[in-house]
Amino acid sequence: MLRGQHAVTFPPSKLGLHYGAAVQDRAEIVEATGNLAVNDNPAELLNIDYNLGRGGAGQSVAQHQHRAIPEKRMNSRTGLLGTVGRFVVGCVAALLSLGAVAVMGQDTGWPNYGNDGGGMRYSAAKRINRGNVGQLKLAWSYRTGALEEKTKLIEKAAFEATPIVVEGRLFLSTPYDHVIALDPKTGTKIWEFDAKVNLTKTYSEVTSRGVSAWRDPNSKKGDVCGLRIFVGTIDARLIAIDGETGKPCADFGINGEVDLQKDAATQFEWRGGYQVTSPAAIANDVVIVGSSIADNWKVDTGRGIVRGFDARSGKLRWTWDPIPWAQETKPKSGAGNAWSVISVDAQRDLVFVPTGSASPDYFGGIRKGDNKWANSVVALKASSGEFVWGFQVVHHDLWDYDVASEPLLFTWKDGTPAVVVTTKMGHVFVLNRLTGIPLLPVEERAVPQSDIPGEPSWPTQPFSTMGLVPEKFEVSDVWGVSPEDAKWCRDRIAESRNEGIFTPPSLKGTVVVPGNIGGVNWGGAAYDPQRHLLIANTNRLVAWVKMIPRDKFAEEKDKDATNRIYGEFAEQDPAPFGMYRTFLFSPSKTPCNAPPWGTTVALDLFTGKKLWDVPLGTMIPGKETGSINLGGPILTAGGLVFTSAAMDLYLRAFDSESGKELWNYQLPAGGQATPMTYEVDGQQYVVIAAGGHGKLHTKQGDYVLAFAVE
Repeated sequence: MLRGQHAVTFPPSKLGLHYGAAVQDRAEIVEATGNLAVNDNPAELLNIDYNLGRGGAGQSVAQHQHRAIPEKRMNSRTGLLGTVGRFVVGCVAALLSLGAVAVMGQDTGWPNYGNDGGGMRYSAAKRINRGNVGQLKLAWSYRTGALEEKTKLIEKAAFEATPIVVEGRLFLSTPYDHVIALDPKTGTKIWEFDAKVNLTKTYSEVTSRGVSAWRDPNSKKGDVCGLRIFVGTIDARLIAIDGETGKPCADFGINGEVDLQKDAATQFEWRGGYQVTSPAAIANDVVIVGSSIADNWKVDTGRGIVRGFDARSGKLRWTWDPIPWAQETKPKSGAGNAWSVISVDAQRDLVFVPTGSASPDYFGGIRKGDNKWANSVVALKASSGEFVWGFQVVHHDLWDYDVASEPLLFTWKDGTPAVVVTTKMGHVFVLNRLTGIPLLPVEERAVPQSDIPGEPSWPTQPFSTMGLVPEKFEVSDVWGVSPEDAKWCRDRIAESRNEGIFTPPSLKGTVVVPGNIGGVNWGGAAYDPQRHLLIANTNRLVAWVKMIPRDKFAEEKDKDATNRIYGEFAEQDPAPFGMYRTFLFSPSKTPCNAPPWGTTVALDLFTGKKLWDVPLGTMIPGKETGSINLGGPILTAGGLVFTSAAMDLYLRAFDSESGKELWNYQLPAGGQATPMTYEVDGQQYVVIAAGGHGKLHTKQGDYVLAFAVE
């Protein structure tokens, strides 16, 4: 179908904790709090890009050096592969009290990226439940027309959007930053806005995970720009759109937009490395945005500042720099940016910012120290940007272990407002939302140290009591489809540094477990407040990283014959070392570690007990291998988990209590997005964006699909 057409198939019947107050002596805090550190042929599916799954991917020197792999796909997303108010069962208003826009009427909506502003991704809707989910059918479909765009950006494009439903309309964004309003009942297009991104230029990422909505409390329905839809673009603009008409709000910034590269971007020979790929956070009348920064091509890649803008005028209210010390390094370091989704507790005037690594990812000799507040979750005052507290999940990152997940706000078992942080390492940290103090034990453990000249790696790293994925990979763990594959994998491990999680990069090559796609990536987690269940999708791939001296970098990157599996060379200019990274795959292009390679896992967050862990998707037809996955789960009061994300083409429903798969549907394209659900006129719908992922090489498309029970 062409753009705008739809089909109705049936009638809708860390650990570095710090406070914003006076700086306290580290020894005093450690003594007082124990662990707290307070201070300032499957080969056809595996043609994947190492540089995926994040918002600030390293722009490689040799972006596409890999062996040719057939174009076929199996039919069956960088970087690599609350109290929300105490929850009252059935009280949607309490659940959504953190959001920018509240649900109106008795039907449940989905007004924010994570439904509530705190990112629980939980819906009180239960018309679709364990008993009838097997009857779920396609209700309507819509095609955005993105595939009709004649651009080479399709090679990177990823349809990762989660729609929102606000005031009777469904709003979504495409990889090229078209914003579309649909009738949520029929899928009929109401309007479409084109941000007019220059598609002839190159960008590090080509995606948009969604839009945000704000209702001016001084307006009434029908007022011009009374309801505003905000989108951040891949060319780094923040745009305000009238939710009624789809036209720019002329009073916001200049003709409806604000240039985000101003005061932030530092590299002007290539502007496509400074972007916005996640929806803005909105707290009262402040719109808060981070940035996506390509962080491996240079050291000085751009400032990872977070900014708050007036929702009406677009005027800059405040700026917060996660790594102000980077302005004093020589050369200046960059990034530390918040490329993922920022969470909001509007009632307490707080936002929770997840930050990534300082640049470059794999060499820290220029950025000495623990690098606060990179690789952290930081609480700021939403109205002023004032620092409240910070918690660092990785010190002096050398592994591209950004905080990729949206911090999830929930209520702890004793009523304490809490935040849970899922990480690429698979560590799950549960913190007091008001202070940042861990509610479950966190231990600083000694970790392997770097043997790279001039690299002062950090002596310890924080470990939580809850881990989701393996943290070591030994020779005895090798898996292969043939003896030859297994031998290749054993030999590669034997010649590499391999001391488990947090083994630093090395000149001979380092086994990195888990790899930099996780653990848990931007898909994050969902939380059921009735059952205190935390659900997350995990990746379980092992990576391999090698540091290359500057004077040998050009020679090494030209040795294509040694790159048996596709990998990425990154210059990290002008650091003394460049870098090569890849997944640890055998010559048959299957992972060296045994399946599952991706799972959906459930934790009882109050006890820390893992309740179930099941393979998600497959990479070998007919086998339950689990799959590399990009995208997250949602939970419903009907006792269901909905998720897609895997490299196969299925949207799935699991029983939230047992992990049993109850329903699946083969999508027309890859579902590397997080679904959502809502109700209209007594009918519940489940919606997924199915457009595939260019870097992951899943089947591409431009579909929005809605499902309901007849």
